[in-house]
Amino acid sequence: MMELDEALDYLAGHVNLERDVAPRAAARRLDRVRRLMELMGDPQTSYPVIHITGTNGKGSVARMVTALLTARGLRVGTYTSPHLERLNERMAHNGEPIPDEDLAEVIGAVADLEPLLESAPTYFEILTSAAFRWFADVAVDVAVVEVGLGGRWDATNVADGQVAVVTNVSLDHAETIGPGLTDIALEKAGIVKSGSILVLAETNPSLRPIFEGAGAEEVWHRGTEFGCGENRLAHEGRLVDLSTPGAAYPGVHLPVHGAYQGDNAAVALAAVEAFFGAPLAPDVVQEAFTAVRLPGRLEVVSRHPLCVLDGAHNPAGALAATEAVDEAFGPVVSGRILVIGMLQGRDPVEMLQCFGAGRARLVVACPPPSPRALPAAEVAAAARMLGTDAEETDSVPEAIATALALAAESELVHVTGSLYVVGAARAALHAAPPNW
Repeated sequence: MMELDEALDYLAGHVNLERDVAPRAAARRLDRVRRLMELMGDPQTSYPVIHITGTNGKGSVARMVTALLTARGLRVGTYTSPHLERLNERMAHNGEPIPDEDLAEVIGAVADLEPLLESAPTYFEILTSAAFRWFADVAVDVAVVEVGLGGRWDATNVADGQVAVVTNVSLDHAETIGPGLTDIALEKAGIVKSGSILVLAETNPSLRPIFEGAGAEEVWHRGTEFGCGENRLAHEGRLVDLSTPGAAYPGVHLPVHGAYQGDNAAVALAAVEAFFGAPLAPDVVQEAFTAVRLPGRLEVVSRHPLCVLDGAHNPAGALAATEAVDEAFGPVVSGRILVIGMLQGRDPVEMLQCFGAGRARLVVACPPPSPRALPAAEVAAAARMLGTDAEETDSVPEAIATALALAAESELVHVTGSLYVVGAARAALHAAPPNW
């Protein structure tokens, strides 16, 4: 059996498409992961799957679906990506990350099978195979599986989702699954399997035929079969009215920030109703949503000054995050400092505009801890072009320390631009917690 450090070394020796710039064709194959599943006895067929894709919001929806299923009394496996601080976060059982020894064991199981493959699996294929195997080992009742990228050619698509979920479609990763919205929608529609129920939150009418023709037995549309009605700011979150084909749930409290989380909650609730074939009891719904925590999604980690972490990393996500920050925190802060890093392929001017950098007192630029990091100097230069003062730093911890040192107690420090930035920021803040 492998020790955890050996397992991590083994993983590091494989192509990581999250980290490395790779040819488009590198991601367009499922033969290796299908062979791994076959060699393991096809563990992904031993439990039903709720399969989730979308440009933004799929991680939040996965956590909400998990909370609803757990509150209903099921044993739930959850597979998400990327992780913020520890690899273990990607695989969870009833919300608890996989223990180190189990993670080492299931990665070791994949390593033992690699010599039987015609070519080496990727980092994500190894983790996906390990997750499906672990969920079978711990005998989950259902697995909630978040797509890594796109859908059709994603390693998770070796599973047949009883329920498929599409949160939205916007221009992101266009170099891999694009170039246009239609191409991206086709990739995401690839997770829909014959006989499944598709919970479709994307409302663009030009994309609707793509999803309606994907082969689902039923398609539930946001705004018709399910949705979020009243959606208002409340203490430490939102108060929302949710509806599904089978029930209405008025006055549900969500302990998370951002009006878009009301839509995510409606998607999650519809997905779980589709899974059970019946609505949930109102007390189960409120119990579940009360327990929802979304690390790195408008997460408040400090009060003096107010420090908020959010992993928005594309223009659509940045606009939504900025609107949410304005609504939830704008009236109570005297100014803002934006700590931001982003990956190559992003237009720093566009992203900074979406984050409202022109209204910030200061932009502190940093490189995400990734080989694909956009240099901090380019981000700082873009901020200055927009008329905002900017500081350049060499790392996320340095950027956090700089921002917190310069911020007044009444100001907001908004850390964003990449989940890699948010993960590094959480680790730095946990190492030296700020004042609450």
